[in-house]
Amino acid sequence: VQLQASGGGLVQAGDSLRLSCAASGGSFSRYFMGWFRQAPGKEREFVAAVGRNGYNTGYADSVKGRFTISRDNAKNTVYLQMNSLKPDDTAVYYCAVRTWNSGSVYYTRRGEYEYWGQGTLVTVSS
Repeated sequence: VQLQASGGGLVQAGDSLRLSCAASGGSFSRYFMGWFRQAPGKEREFVAAVGRNGYNTGYADSVKGRFTISRDNAKNTVYLQMNSLKPDDTAVYYCAVRTWNSGSVYYTRRGEYEYWGQGTLVTVSS
């Protein structure tokens, strides 16, 4: 499975941005998808996750109400719509894939994902 993230950039606080992550290889509709981010000097942290059908979603408390994860299985793509961006949202954003189900509707831990994209940088200025 290969992942290609895009959509990052430099924005001002309060702006919106939409990240995309296109997957190739395998059966996208069977995958669990997640977004993580890593700020300078910090560990990679969970941002959002979506289940196979797109209906089950989960968010970190820090982004709940501002970010929305979605997927288009016909396009093999997962999105992260980010609204009301804050300087604290500055980070490299990574998409990730989990190919197998162990009973959860989505997954929030780094170690639960098998494949990772290269990351896309989001910088939010104050």
